[in-house]
Amino acid sequence: MAISDPIADMLTRIRNGLRNRAKTVSCLNSRVCRGIAEVLKDEGYISSFDVIDDGRQGQIRLELKYGPGGEALISRITRSSKPGCRVYKSADALPRPLQGLGIAVVSTSKGVLSDRKCRTQRVGGELLCVVE
Repeated sequence: MAISDPIADMLTRIRNGLRNRAKTVSCLNSRVCRGIAEVLKDEGYISSFDVIDDGRQGQIRLELKYGPGGEALISRITRSSKPGCRVYKSADALPRPLQGLGIAVVSTSKGVLSDRKCRTQRVGGELLCVVE
């Protein structure tokens, strides 16, 4: 069965993994999902990620990160732009989740970036998800 929204599937797998206190989560490999994983790693929400070749599309294995008391670092992760209703924002209009403590993940012409990098590079794009 084909997945119509691989980004939402990835975010749901991360949410479920955090709820179950899993160490790793696997999701389907795509360029956008790899970009989201790279942003989450750069911003410190996950430890690392690996791309696993299985002869087909491949898998991305994310190593989730928890705080010193075992609490999840991601309290909420929501999909903003959906296949039926795309959301585009300029660099000035990008949200600041939790007054700058969270991040917004944006797909730009320069790749998938966090909202901070979008503001410094002055590029806007499709608002993929918000991590708090």
